[in-house]
Amino acid sequence: MPSKVSCLYLLTVVCWASALWYLSGSRPSTAYVGQMTFIRKPILRFSKNDSFSNIRTRTLNPHNFKFLINEPKKCESTTPFLVLLISTNHKEFDARQAIRETWGDENTFSNVHILTLFLLGYSTEPVLNQMVEQESQIFHDILVEDFVDSYHNLTLKTLMGMRWVSLFCPNAQYVMKTDSDIFVNMDNLVFNLLRPNAKPRRRFFTGHVINGGPIRDVHSKWFMPRELYPDSRYPPFCSGTGYVYSGDMAELLYKTSLHTRLLHLEDVYVGLCLRKLGIQPFQNNGFNHWKMTYSLCRYRKVLTVHQISPEEILRIWNDMSNKKHLKC
Repeated sequence: MPSKVSCLYLLTVVCWASALWYLSGSRPSTAYVGQMTFIRKPILRFSKNDSFSNIRTRTLNPHNFKFLINEPKKCESTTPFLVLLISTNHKEFDARQAIRETWGDENTFSNVHILTLFLLGYSTEPVLNQMVEQESQIFHDILVEDFVDSYHNLTLKTLMGMRWVSLFCPNAQYVMKTDSDIFVNMDNLVFNLLRPNAKPRRRFFTGHVINGGPIRDVHSKWFMPRELYPDSRYPPFCSGTGYVYSGDMAELLYKTSLHTRLLHLEDVYVGLCLRKLGIQPFQNNGFNHWKMTYSLCRYRKVLTVHQISPEEILRIWNDMSNKKHLKC
């Protein structure tokens, strides 16, 4: 007979298909323009075990959100070498499943503990929230806070991940933040960049470093109002498509964010927090924030590739896994 997990997974797929068919018609858009939009809730009181030390009482960005879905015990039994925090949205079930079966598989390495979590906000479509809750009950790899899930709230997703690591997995050696349309070469990431047998680094942050300034064109996806950011240049920041930092940085960045005015451009905002901490992000050419035509030898040399569909993730991972014996 099929296992309970298999039945639940099949039911989830069927329900997701029904929900997405229902939502595919003409329905109100959930996109948000302008200032970040979120559901306001009473200030979250940390328990004794969830408190941060030395946080001043007045904050610019208090992050007063509650976990609607949480996995507080995921780090209790062991300390992960790497935590993967993957920004996603409610309709991307296929992408999450592809990642679970490939580079996000927590059992990829027998002697290196990887922990995978998907980051979401709260959907304005109740049926999608219900589907994600069911998915969470099966896989136990989803975090949701009660802000509205939208492009302009991506910064809140990133801060949620940092907050979770700080509270529930503070001894993790490294953290990677990335997106659900990214292919990650885990062999390169783990063994060439992070190196489990090497001494763990601290105050370490790396990715594809961007040096640029705000775009004032109101029609641009990356429009930055002058009243939010009046300066003509951003501090160096890593593309939000994928960056890696040492475990100690999660709490440092989260605590710094509490006193840093919120910006909707997530990667720029993290760069602002890094500047406050006096930490310079390191450029690593293995992080690609664009799409690359697949070839086995080319993908063996990279860390990340952008704009990869769930089908491509599966195909690339299987090809690279089955041809490890081939030399380039």
